[in-house]
Amino acid sequence: MQERSVDVAIIGSGTAGLNAMGQVRRAGRSFVLINGGEPGTTCARVGCMPSKAMIQVAEDYHRRTHLGKYGVDGHEALTLDSTEAMEHVQELRDTFVDRVLGNSTDDMPPDLFIQDYARFVEPTLLEAAGQRIRAGAIVIATGSRPLVPEGWRTFGDRVLTTDTLFELEDLPVSMAVIGLGTIGLELGQSLRRLGVEVTGFDQLQTIAGIQDPEVASCAIDLIGKEFPLHLGQTAELADENGRIRVTAGEQSVVVDRVLCSIGRVPNLDQLNLSVLGVPLDERGVPEHSPTTMQVGDLPVFIAGDATGDRPILHEAGDEGKIAGFNAAHGTVQAFRRKVPLFINFCDPNICAVGMRWNDLRQDETAVGEIRFAPVGRALIMGKNRGVLRVYAEKQSGRLLGAEMIGPKGENLAHLLCWCISQGLTVGELLRMPFYHPVIEEALQAALYDLYRKVEAKNSGGLTELEPL
Repeated sequence: MQERSVDVAIIGSGTAGLNAMGQVRRAGRSFVLINGGEPGTTCARVGCMPSKAMIQVAEDYHRRTHLGKYGVDGHEALTLDSTEAMEHVQELRDTFVDRVLGNSTDDMPPDLFIQDYARFVEPTLLEAAGQRIRAGAIVIATGSRPLVPEGWRTFGDRVLTTDTLFELEDLPVSMAVIGLGTIGLELGQSLRRLGVEVTGFDQLQTIAGIQDPEVASCAIDLIGKEFPLHLGQTAELADENGRIRVTAGEQSVVVDRVLCSIGRVPNLDQLNLSVLGVPLDERGVPEHSPTTMQVGDLPVFIAGDATGDRPILHEAGDEGKIAGFNAAHGTVQAFRRKVPLFINFCDPNICAVGMRWNDLRQDETAVGEIRFAPVGRALIMGKNRGVLRVYAEKQSGRLLGAEMIGPKGENLAHLLCWCISQGLTVGELLRMPFYHPVIEEALQAALYDLYRKVEAKNSGGLTELEPL
């Protein structure tokens, strides 16, 4: 079998792999990019971008239910052509995929971009497309795929995942969403607003990965008003005259389709990682460092969804850059990871920033809270629902984290994330300008509540202004 040598071999052309390739190119190293399956990132093809397109259609159509309050007549007659709606989602999806491919791999010659599945023969030797590739370093960026229990696969296309949902030409009458994490909750609410009879199931007692008990309770109440949520029991499927009966504990419903969103599996099982000689966890993920992305002490690095750690685009991009930099430079440079930021784009947004509730030292932590009901800007928008909770060290007043469900949460979460990244205190934040009327006034109110509970106070007599 033909063997060739390169400085760096990258397995996978998703977000992590493309960012790794960018670092290798910048360093002037020779490389090969190997990709099995469809090219293009998970985000663009089956993840955040098509889901946000569906969310936008659903939110705009749902907005008609509020128009009567404003004296807008005729809103009752608005209807939705679900076929056209899905075509719109697919057209946008294809645009995003084309942009990714056009900016990355479209013009790459076949000796640099091998479209085939790779497997390890030795720690620095790969086999793909009938050839062997000896690499000075290797980056594993193979992504992940939806987890579907073996028994559920017998239902064929009646059980959908994000890999197949966006291919539908029309929407079913009824659907069960099993798994109410980020993607399940976002799509479940959107499908309901598009006219599908949706029922949600999750074996956990919370949704969207929320840890703060007050935020969790509020989210379950708000989302539960749009479609039924059955929590705390494992769902089971059974055929019923061509439809599917979903049962969880004492709850049971018969639906046309099921959206399985119970998690994702790293695409590592075909790589023959046993030859690396490093421990593999129960998912098959090799032992690695989250700050260098190095696998054991080998010239092998892993990044993106393949790690199973932070399956979010910006994290995958960062991991790809770290892995690519170290692979290209022959070093093991550690990099500081960014403050965790999680955003669920359901309505209202559900967000978590920084340190999570379960990791806080409760006796050393102060909590500030604001309900969105009285917030002027939210009231005007007709979106005054939800709660924001912010956490700080009691003694120093340093901001630690936050969880929320509320309007424009995606914007508030970014502000909080940046502030935590800068190590700011509650007092310092209250000396920032807050315009009126804006959603950010909700954050200001939560900070005032938090400020009363921390020991560190601003000097000069006025909390909001710094003395000259």
